[in-house]
Amino acid sequence: MIILYVLFSVYILAVNFYAFRLVKSQYDDYEDGKKSAFADGKLFLAALFGGAVAVYCSMFALKFRLGNFALMILMPLMAVLNFYCFFLGFRGIYLI
Repeated sequence: MIILYVLFSVYILAVNFYAFRLVKSQYDDYEDGKKSAFADGKLFLAALFGGAVAVYCSMFALKFRLGNFALMILMPLMAVLNFYCFFLGFRGIYLI
């Protein structure tokens, strides 16, 4: 049972690290002057898989894309959903 908790914790850390790096790479592209369209779909997908907290915190830490209404409203909602699912996962209840 402990191995499942370790694997679940590693999954959470990996998804949050990926989400942070995704926002950081978009920020670096913006700073370099690349005016390409930012992929909100990748951010929403990373947030849905458990990285909403990292996306939201990295947006504030980098002061990047704070004017995007969809990200500023949906990321906290997804973060609450992520915390609830993490709570259920660590508690041992896998079905809602």
